[in-house]
Amino acid sequence: MEEKKFDVKSIIGFVLIFGILLYIMYQNQPSPEELEAQKIAEQEQVEAEKNQSKQNETLVTSASDYSVNTQALDSTQKVALQNKVGSFAYALTLPNAGDKFTTVETDVYELKFNTKGGHLAEVKLRNFVDYDSVPVYMVKDNNSAFNITFGTSDNRTLNTQDFPFQPSVTKSGENTIVSMKLKISETAFLEYRYELKPNDYMIDFSIKSQGLSGVFNTSQPIELDWKQKSIRHSKSISYENRYTRLTYMYDDGKVDKLSQASDDDETVDDVEWLSYRQHFFSSILVANNSPFKKVTVTSLDLVEDEEIDTLYTKLYTSKMPLAFNGGELNENLGLYYGPTDNATLKDYDKGLEESIPFGWGIFGWINKILFIPLFGFLSQHLPSYGIAIIVMTILVKIVLSFVQYKQFLSQAKMKILKPELDAVREKYKDNKLKAQQETMAIQSRAGASPLSGCLPGLMQIPVFYALFMFFPTAFELRQKGFLWADDLSSYDSVLDLPFHIPLYGDHVALFPILAAIAIFFYMKMTTGQQMATQPTQEGMPDMAKMMKYMIYFSPILMLIFFNNYASGLSLYYFISNLISIGIMLVIKNYIIDENKVLAKIEVSKTKPKKQNKFQKKMAEMMEQAEQQKQAQQKGKKK
Repeated sequence: MEEKKFDVKSIIGFVLIFGILLYIMYQNQPSPEELEAQKIAEQEQVEAEKNQSKQNETLVTSASDYSVNTQALDSTQKVALQNKVGSFAYALTLPNAGDKFTTVETDVYELKFNTKGGHLAEVKLRNFVDYDSVPVYMVKDNNSAFNITFGTSDNRTLNTQDFPFQPSVTKSGENTIVSMKLKISETAFLEYRYELKPNDYMIDFSIKSQGLSGVFNTSQPIELDWKQKSIRHSKSISYENRYTRLTYMYDDGKVDKLSQASDDDETVDDVEWLSYRQHFFSSILVANNSPFKKVTVTSLDLVEDEEIDTLYTKLYTSKMPLAFNGGELNENLGLYYGPTDNATLKDYDKGLEESIPFGWGIFGWINKILFIPLFGFLSQHLPSYGIAIIVMTILVKIVLSFVQYKQFLSQAKMKILKPELDAVREKYKDNKLKAQQETMAIQSRAGASPLSGCLPGLMQIPVFYALFMFFPTAFELRQKGFLWADDLSSYDSVLDLPFHIPLYGDHVALFPILAAIAIFFYMKMTTGQQMATQPTQEGMPDMAKMMKYMIYFSPILMLIFFNNYASGLSLYYFISNLISIGIMLVIKNYIIDENKVLAKIEVSKTKPKKQNKFQKKMAEMMEQAEQQKQAQQKGKKK
């Protein structure tokens, strides 16, 4: 009851207070004369605030907003601006003080230069379109920043991105010169100079200063900062991201890369060039005069979920110091925006082609020396790139056919010897050392060994891996169709799924299915032969069982893993395994006669065989192991 009373009293109190406030407001309301005077005063206040706002704009309130037009400043405002940015206040009194663009076209480019910051605001490649027939842009929609941070003699730290540059476009013969100048007077300035040549993706770019030796603080580092988000250009952003990577050359020709699968950073000395590779297109900064002394590079993966992250693949950043020369800047650089094409990059003779992931060590050399020239020759003389892949596959398989012959011959010998080897193991089942020695002796006399079947297979691995790296990076295959595949550098979708399957994707590619079927039948033939000859030893894994699993596991892996890979690679594996099946049938039915092989084995057995050093060493090791085992068993009995 007390709570109810309190609530009623509280309500009555609030009503009374509210009524009193209304009465006071009524009693204190102004007269008509007072209202008119108040209205006039408010109008005067609004006008005063507008004037003050205009003054504040012209005085530039922060160092990050210098985009106002300050051509009509009075002496007081100029002093205030001088106090803000020092000598560079002059740049803000000139035309083009806001975000304005200078557009230039060449045979290969459509470029836009932003007067604020003087950098490239848009780079369009005229000769290429993406997977959706949209022009390829390397720079667009503020995905890139290119600026310099520097100190001044009056202890300021400024950045070029905050200041307007004065543009000019001139001709020098066939070349187009774009000059962007950040001025502190008509004769003193910092200049970005871009020289564009016909049909050339390399822009001669220089950073020079004139009359700024007394303005720069040379004791404070001056730093070039280059950031860029790589724009997605391919159907599968995950597949494209796999081949998107920051690469650099340093220390007189060494090449290294940041991680392609995770975020990474590095500080490197003596950098000759930096490549922001976006699979088939690259943005490259080249140090023409002398290497950058110390560069800090980072790579941030932007694709966490390919269903959501669909615009950009990676964010690259580079920070590098620039060198003063007599208090001035004079850096001659190169800016490359164009295809990640081996022939195009090689023409510049700066090792830029090393940014293409052809494979490390011997695998890269096989691609550079053999497959790149061979495929280039075939693609020039054959009607389509798909046929060029098939012809190259046939040539590779013909060269490696002797390896298949050696493999099958070894399997045939082991198959013939299997009954004899099984009998030896049964006879010496209580003496493993003796069984192994007799087995090795029989194999040696017959000229057969399990290793002789493995070694030829190992010889194929360098070729296999080299081609695995070649096809996804072959720029020539980009947007080249064959049969039902629209683009041999991307997957060949024959069915789009209404949902996304993890690891597999949201489509069905046909070439991986055909390759998986061919691999299954090839492994059925080869692995089946090996299982028939493979002995099972006590304490060792059941190799026959493992091989049986591999017959099914390998095609499934091919089906899933290659569904998002370049259809040109799947086409190669499909044709390669078809040819391998054909070669094996020919070898089995027309070349290798098991009766003749058996006759040769019998003859070989009658000839004395000397053990080589390796065989002797193996025999000694086996004998020592057996002796130690016997000694341990005797010790346990005691």
